[in-house]
Amino acid sequence: MSFPGRDRTIARPPQQSKGTNCRPATPAGLQTRPSIMVVNPNTSTAMTALCLKSCELTFGEKLQFIGSSGTESVATVESCVDEVHGAMSVIDQVRAGEASGVDAYVIACFGDTGLWAARQLASGPVIGMSEAALYTASMVAARFSIVTMPVRTRESAVRVVHEAGLAHRCTVRAIDEPVAATLVDSNSELLHRLAAAARAAIAEDYAEAIILGCAGLGDLATALEADIGVPVIDGVVAGVALADALLTARITTSRANTFAPEPDAGEQQ
Repeated sequence: MSFPGRDRTIARPPQQSKGTNCRPATPAGLQTRPSIMVVNPNTSTAMTALCLKSCELTFGEKLQFIGSSGTESVATVESCVDEVHGAMSVIDQVRAGEASGVDAYVIACFGDTGLWAARQLASGPVIGMSEAALYTASMVAARFSIVTMPVRTRESAVRVVHEAGLAHRCTVRAIDEPVAATLVDSNSELLHRLAAAARAAIAEDYAEAIILGCAGLGDLATALEADIGVPVIDGVVAGVALADALLTARITTSRANTFAPEPDAGEQQ
């Protein structure tokens, strides 16, 4: 796991107490750029680099991005078993981020692998790319569709749609391409297949926006949007925007019940 480009001069804000969801304000003059870790549950550093590139192109130097990939995980997350390995990888990465003073996290895997565990561990906001994309789409379109890959991951996308309470507005389509296809130098064929699925969603599901159902597809968002003529949402970029908004408002995860920290061993006795 690497933490490139760290230039922070800020001391870690005090740990919040249970039952509060506001982070203390940082003393004036100490704050540099907020740091956001892009957490990739798999071991592909190339995919992490793709996600970072999209974020840096969108946000410029406003934020400090830290790319993190799994070290003991799977090459891609494409099955139920992969999800479990990926979730353990997310836990390890968030723990490392907490030790390094990271301000917020975005989980770069559609299906939001390990999201709730990460929220329990992190002192700052944790955003899943799936939920970020869904809630963003709900603000710009009445109906929308996810185009994910490969086909076997479709039910994972359906699950996050239902969990977000948006099943009445969102449909899910899938193309049978492996996640590794996002790492091919020339993605013209993948773009063609995405566009075909997106057009079908627009014509048959009445979709007014398209969500990219894989973290590795972000670099195709601009070209796809120009091709199909409706908003195309990259969940990683949407997640960063939401994380930044929460940091600006000094709002973080509630510790009332669900995401309360694990009790110390002494407290359990």
